[in-house]
Amino acid sequence: MRWPAAHTLADGSESLPADAARIGYGADYNPEQWPEEVWADDMRLMREAGVNIVSLGIFSWALLQPTPDTWDFGWLDRAIDLLHANGIAVDLATATASPPPWLTELHPEVLPVTRTGETIWPGGRQQWRPTSPVFRRYALALVEQMAERYADHPALSMWHISNELGCHNVYDFSDDAASAFRTWLEARYGSLVELNRAWGTAFWSQNYSAWSQILPPRLAATHPNPTQQLDFARFSSDALKDYLIDEREILRRVTPTVPITTNFMVMGETRGMDYADWAGEIDLVSNDHYLLVADPQAFEELSFSANLTGQIAGRAPWFLMEHSTSAVNWQPVNQAKSPGQLRRDSLTHLAHGADAICFFQWRASLAGAEKFHSAMLPHAGPDSTVFQSVTRFGAELAGLAEVAGSRTKQARIGILFDWDSWWAAELDSHPTELLRYKTEAMAWYTAALANGLQADIVPARSVLSGPGLAGSALNGYDVVIAPMLYLVPIPLADALADYAQGGGHLVVGVFSGIADADDHIHPGGYPGAFRELLGIRAQEFGGLLAGQTVALTGELPAGSTGSLLTHDVTVGPDVEVLARFADGPFPGVPAITTRELPGGGRASFVGTVLDRAALTAFVGRISADAGLSSPLPEDVRGSVQLAVRQSDTEEYLFYINHSARAVTVALRPADGALASLDLGGSTLAADSLTLPATGVAVLRRPRTEARP
Repeated sequence: MRWPAAHTLADGSESLPADAARIGYGADYNPEQWPEEVWADDMRLMREAGVNIVSLGIFSWALLQPTPDTWDFGWLDRAIDLLHANGIAVDLATATASPPPWLTELHPEVLPVTRTGETIWPGGRQQWRPTSPVFRRYALALVEQMAERYADHPALSMWHISNELGCHNVYDFSDDAASAFRTWLEARYGSLVELNRAWGTAFWSQNYSAWSQILPPRLAATHPNPTQQLDFARFSSDALKDYLIDEREILRRVTPTVPITTNFMVMGETRGMDYADWAGEIDLVSNDHYLLVADPQAFEELSFSANLTGQIAGRAPWFLMEHSTSAVNWQPVNQAKSPGQLRRDSLTHLAHGADAICFFQWRASLAGAEKFHSAMLPHAGPDSTVFQSVTRFGAELAGLAEVAGSRTKQARIGILFDWDSWWAAELDSHPTELLRYKTEAMAWYTAALANGLQADIVPARSVLSGPGLAGSALNGYDVVIAPMLYLVPIPLADALADYAQGGGHLVVGVFSGIADADDHIHPGGYPGAFRELLGIRAQEFGGLLAGQTVALTGELPAGSTGSLLTHDVTVGPDVEVLARFADGPFPGVPAITTRELPGGGRASFVGTVLDRAALTAFVGRISADAGLSSPLPEDVRGSVQLAVRQSDTEEYLFYINHSARAVTVALRPADGALASLDLGGSTLAADSLTLPATGVAVLRRPRTEARP
């Protein structure tokens, strides 16, 4: 982000210079919801809370352009001027997230259509088609107006394109989408012959003889073509990316020095947008994240998503645009956060590379769909626990300013994450529809944490990035895990084989290597693309019903089980069997195998979904085989996570207590000279660190490259 130049504030004090180290702290600010006499109070309380940046104008199109031919920027001018006078930077939204009622009345053809042909009507938000040329014409005219009006405003820190692109309109099945889909397909395949090959249209008499015959996968009599479904998922992500680029190009032309971002939603089951593909189109990665309270592993999911966001950003600093101070409003049950949770959640994002910690929103709304969403300033006002908490935390972040600009330290375990596999593996007509890609990827991450080890969530597309550098994204990882990597093009399979044959330890999870980029099965037996490397072959899947398990024997804890899916694996002569199925569809058959490769590496396979204890034990085994050891004592592994950021001269160690009890961490001489940067209720002694329940301590030590 870009910080405004130093200037005299409204109270006569001096703001910080633009190059001063600081961590962004703030929220979405919606002054248009309030009488202007409230704004002065907002400024006073923002400064009290330590707010230094806000996102502004996100849902203001209807007020900025009240009719097709009129504009009203006066209120926004006054709001930006007031924020600047109080030393608060502005992340200015292009205001295109939701069209005003007059636009959808004039042009109902911009409204999205569902796969069953229903129109998504106004009354909520994001009621627009990503491929609508009419919508783009009006939206881009607004962007032009915004860019030209505020290009030179000293408060402008960065541009915020739209808002949560695809949150409610990622899949549109309208005629506009159909036309754009055909254009996208023609560019991808070049000819109908190639498209028919890729889609396997010889099956069920689907061969296309004209581009005009092709439609999005609307409601069909039975299962739509799987490659058509996969390509439509790819197209839908690209259509939103293309829209983002259209806005970006205007902003870059008018304001070439102002950074540009848009808020991703790396969280939960949000999967429609391939953010690893989008990241190269913006200057700064931003993310929104909300805990799903019904998830028993909600905090592990937060850590996973923050980690993935940092990897999407290339381990460079990123911007947490939204999370909640307490309860949200859109889950079936919306629980308030427990004491200390706001701090723990925020510092976990900071530990994984966020250089700004922001919330939705500043002042809780009195009306509308999100009036029960928590805010920095709740309905109860400043005399409230939440406001006091955000004020204390704002002061803490000011004390952590030196962390800003540092990068996350690479872990020694990499877990591949692939949107194509996420989309394709969960299509219909598979050996089981119970497998969930994100759940399986998270299980491996949680198993690493349970062993006291940090793992990076590495976008699979980065493995092939860079000219002539296939697999370069895997450099520095001693262990690479490919959980449920269903869709594996040959170049990716080759890069992973090169990694293992070069000395790395590759672990291939259940239902991996099955199909190529067109969702065609790799012939010859499973796991297809990895069969020769692993030295194994399976002919059949054994699907298991919900709640059904198979017992496992071998080098696993007593009582270990597998679930959801099994394989009938046979092994080559140089393959070691670590565990077998004791019962189920394939009793006595290998369930976990490993093969030592000539270059010193290993290739291992897990042919079922392991229970938590079994997976934790297996990750511990492969980590030890790779020479990895935890910096945490055994008694706190799984309760405490250690994440590290580093500058050129310092390392910042974030000790995060996942548990609801106090924990004491024994420190080792190898940890070096540790100094406290932010204890927040923790106690640092010469040889130990005691963390309160849900506590986080930030320690500092000189950086030495020899450190493991």
